[in-house]
Amino acid sequence: MHTITNPSGMRKWATEQRQDGHTIGLVPTMGALHAGHLALIAAAKAASDLVVVSIFVNPLQFDGQSDLDKYPRQVERDIGVCTAAAVDVVYAPAAASMYPPAFQTRVLPGPLAEVMEGTTRSGHFEGVTTVVTKLFNAVQPDRAFFGEKDYQQLTIIRQLTADLDLGIEIVGHPTVREPDGLARSSRNVRLSTPQRKAAICLPRALDAAVALANQQLSSVPNMIEAAKQIIAAEPEARLDYISVFDAATLQPVVGLANDQRQAGRVRIGCAVLFGEVRLIDNRDPFSS
Repeated sequence: MHTITNPSGMRKWATEQRQDGHTIGLVPTMGALHAGHLALIAAAKAASDLVVVSIFVNPLQFDGQSDLDKYPRQVERDIGVCTAAAVDVVYAPAAASMYPPAFQTRVLPGPLAEVMEGTTRSGHFEGVTTVVTKLFNAVQPDRAFFGEKDYQQLTIIRQLTADLDLGIEIVGHPTVREPDGLARSSRNVRLSTPQRKAAICLPRALDAAVALANQQLSSVPNMIEAAKQIIAAEPEARLDYISVFDAATLQPVVGLANDQRQAGRVRIGCAVLFGEVRLIDNRDPFSS
């Protein structure tokens, strides 16, 4: 396995591989790799000749310096994980090589970034679209693999790829969960023991909303209220938002027509804070 630490070196390797006829799968990460990342790596290996895992804690997408400073960094461990998973390249650029002093360009997302996460994390998705564009330009992948836990991010990246004619297939992978249902996340390691116990209220809140959704006479307000009650009952939890939204446009829906009561049409998403740790999750209420 190779480790490459700058964009020019990454681009040189990728160009050589593509000239030799190899396909490249990219798994973009911010490190602190877990079972969810390993599932993405496995999917990339099944669909590509070569797999690149990028590890870069992107400062542009953080709300504040404190959150950036506390984000877990385990690069040596992560390289070992990638070696064991038979990854071909770890692309781990330094911030200075990604954003040199003269750097000034941003990639602006559109209306997809103005709801849910976009309402409380100003500039977050601008940071995501900018870094993902830079990663795509350096790695030159045929396919890139993202988890559905970050469903809004996945949707925005699909739009970015289509709008800018990047010619990359964006592959979404189902959320990987802990045995108790909590979505795997690099941020989970920052939870205290009481917070980790409390965090199960997030998937349970979504479970409650999904159960109501599958009752024919259920309403969107009832779904949201059921989820809110479960989170409100947990003293360690502080709700940011709950939204039932159109799976394509991400706009909130106020009612469920019959043609929306099928897999792939709507989702319910939620963000909850446990102390300073912010967790997100979402479900398709009509998937089998």
